[in-house]
Amino acid sequence: MLSSAGHNVTSQRLDVIRAPRVGRAGHKPSRTGEGGESTAPNPRRTPAAPEAMDHQGGHYLNKAAVLSPLGAARMCQLFLGCSIMALVSHGAGFSASYGVFCMFVWCFCFAVTLVAFALDVTRLHSCMPISWDNFTVAFAMLATLMYITATVVYPVYFLESECPDGDCAAWGYRIAVTVCSGLCCFPYGAEVILTRAKPGAVVGYMATVSGLLKVVQGYVACIIFGALANDEGYAAYEATQYCVAVYSLCFTLTLVVVALTVSGRTAALPFPFDRFVVVYTFFAVILYLSTALIWPIFSFDQKYGASARPEDCPRGLCPWDSKLVVAVFTNVNMLLYFVDLVYSQRIRFVSHSAV
Repeated sequence: MLSSAGHNVTSQRLDVIRAPRVGRAGHKPSRTGEGGESTAPNPRRTPAAPEAMDHQGGHYLNKAAVLSPLGAARMCQLFLGCSIMALVSHGAGFSASYGVFCMFVWCFCFAVTLVAFALDVTRLHSCMPISWDNFTVAFAMLATLMYITATVVYPVYFLESECPDGDCAAWGYRIAVTVCSGLCCFPYGAEVILTRAKPGAVVGYMATVSGLLKVVQGYVACIIFGALANDEGYAAYEATQYCVAVYSLCFTLTLVVVALTVSGRTAALPFPFDRFVVVYTFFAVILYLSTALIWPIFSFDQKYGASARPEDCPRGLCPWDSKLVVAVFTNVNMLLYFVDLVYSQRIRFVSHSAV
């Protein structure tokens, strides 16, 4: 009996050892312990294996924001912008209102570009309550215009033909700032070209020629307002006051169009957005045409003003120069609105959900 019992125990132990072996059919028998309970691994108690993670959800970081032509353009913008600020703060220097404007342009564009680049890499821009594509292309267009202006203004007021007071080091720094500022116009312009609407593509309004022209029109209006700040003589005549009212009205409506598009709120309007844009552009052309005729008469005619620049007019503070700037950019904006009106007949608006 002892031998029989020993044989039975041995047989049970062998059965327990052999139990995990997979049969020919590929099924794994369950392991049985004392009391007849199954000791097979419980899938509910087994920790999730690394292979159970979802690999179809994509990467957390957007590699295309770096390894793409658009990413390369933004990295060039950051590199050149950082170089400009370092050169200005180290040896080039800036002063007066023109220098403050140039420094503001470089710091503002660098800060916004850095934030946009970081949000694009981390994909956090999807959490922002704005239309990201409309915002980036509108800012790239604005930054291009601001850099062009700073590249022209800075050397005019801070770069002389010879070393000032023998300080050639500062003069060299200012040349380097001018060169870097001019070079930085190209990466921003390249971003506009890369994100601009292609024929047949469904994109945001700001990526179209009409949307980009809205940014240019608003920027030109800012130049007009800057020139008017140096000339308070427009208050002497009702005709010139009318011109200022036209500039203000058109600028306000342009700003509203850009703000609604960037914020993605065009569908909330009680009327069709496309009809509003076309009608507003049509009236803007007419209003600017009237100012293009009225402003030169009341600024340069002998009866109301001076036809030639006074000799004792200080550089940078001459009201006659400001009147000339307003007259030139009034015609520029009139042409921009006219081109905008012509091009707006060629684009077709679609619903917000399709964009």
